[in-house]
Amino acid sequence: VVRRRLLQRYEHQPFISCLAGFYSCRWKRYQRQRTEPGKCCCKMRECLFFPLLLGAFCFSLVFLYMWTEGKNDYNNFDWYNYGNLGFWFLWSLVILIVASVLFTYISLLLVLAMCLLAEGQQLYLHWSHKIGTFVVLGFSIACLFALTVLWGDHWKTVRLSFQITAPYLHIGAIAIMVLLSWPVALHAIRADKKVIQVIIIGPYVALLLFLFLIPLGMYSPCIREMGTLGPKPALIGHRGAPMLAPENTEMSFQKTIEHGGDGLETDVTISYDGVPFLMHDTTLKRTTNIKEVYPNDTDQNAALFSWDTLQKLNAGTWFLKDKPFSFMGSLSEADQNQAMNQSIYKLSNFLRLADSHNKLVIFDLYRPPDKHPYRNSWISRTLEVILKESGIRPHLVLWLNNNMRSFVQSVAPGFQHTMGRKAPLEDLLKNNIVKLNLVYTDMSSEDIRKYAEANITTNLYVVNEPWLFSLAWCSGAHSVTTNAVHLLKDLSQPLFLMTPQQYNIMWILTDLTSLLLISLIFAL
Repeated sequence: VVRRRLLQRYEHQPFISCLAGFYSCRWKRYQRQRTEPGKCCCKMRECLFFPLLLGAFCFSLVFLYMWTEGKNDYNNFDWYNYGNLGFWFLWSLVILIVASVLFTYISLLLVLAMCLLAEGQQLYLHWSHKIGTFVVLGFSIACLFALTVLWGDHWKTVRLSFQITAPYLHIGAIAIMVLLSWPVALHAIRADKKVIQVIIIGPYVALLLFLFLIPLGMYSPCIREMGTLGPKPALIGHRGAPMLAPENTEMSFQKTIEHGGDGLETDVTISYDGVPFLMHDTTLKRTTNIKEVYPNDTDQNAALFSWDTLQKLNAGTWFLKDKPFSFMGSLSEADQNQAMNQSIYKLSNFLRLADSHNKLVIFDLYRPPDKHPYRNSWISRTLEVILKESGIRPHLVLWLNNNMRSFVQSVAPGFQHTMGRKAPLEDLLKNNIVKLNLVYTDMSSEDIRKYAEANITTNLYVVNEPWLFSLAWCSGAHSVTTNAVHLLKDLSQPLFLMTPQQYNIMWILTDLTSLLLISLIFAL
């Protein structure tokens, strides 16, 4: 027995030694056991644990795909955490890195297991890897559950992404099935009982047929006949160009104009003494240096400050310190100096800037809090600034606020009235609505086409990622609000655009090639 073990120990099997070493921490030949193809690949305890390994792989894959496709909303996620934690941090990027590392780890374990099975080795996962598997499984399930509860709309983003990625996910799934055919064929063909062969081959063939036929149920607006694609959507800078400059500042809007944006979007609050200014948050602590200037007023509503007080705040240094976007480019020294000297921007100055460059403007108008002097006259005060103080041409204003709309229409008939939600055509036409401003998760090519037939255009917000912009383009959107005007301006056509004929060729070639390879593997 000792001699046999010594012979096994010094038998050179470097490939299997590496596989078993990394998977089981069994680097010596005498520590391993072979199993004949078709026989049970491992002991009962390992057989029970292997589904957990597969489950960890599947859940980590789903979460990683979901989180990667959610890159468009990373800033919203980080902003949500800022509101709850009180400090700014790029949690979205950390989660992406952790999810990528854990998925890579569990994928390598699964690849090692498949290779060991193909080499006829019994599986034995080391206890440290079992702990790692539970960590991956727990992390993935916990994150999916938390996102479902706290950010349920993100599943709509995932469903939209399938309209772009499904053809390519199909190719990837077929490629995996080709790779799996090797261990499946090895164990099935050499099995000693037909029942075992059916158990091994049956599910594999059923899944393969499902993947071969699944393109019959696929839909993507980017698979369309040549010449049917509409014009490129106009680009409206969301709070300017917040990836290049501090949001809602003069510099941010100038950057949007420099990069060819077609419009400017912002948020309007009214100061205590009646000066409309640009501010998204309820408080000033995220986008100004109020902690340094007025440390006792950091949690006070922004509308309760006078304009003279607001002018003393810096609205740019936070941008260089916090870097609010995960994938921001570096700024030049000149841009850094300019950003450091930004102040809170008045609505009247914003409108003059837009008018001088012939840019559309759209803004959310926030009603002042209780006991504010302009609590009940906020609409009238804003209209006064637009019509009398700014001098902007009325047709450049996309009026979004739904309060006192009939009054606004009587005072400023030249505004382009915009609705922030879907509604029956009859109601929209009755209220003289000419544009819809919809969150991108409400994207529907059918609805966009229906509204367009009634001369109602559609704007989608906030669209940052090229794949999402491509989907909006293919769906017929007329404009998008975006943080990334500087990136989307360079797209000359939608990503993943193809004709039905091109897709059919890709689908058929993929199925035929994979079928040929799988047949050869089983035959050999």
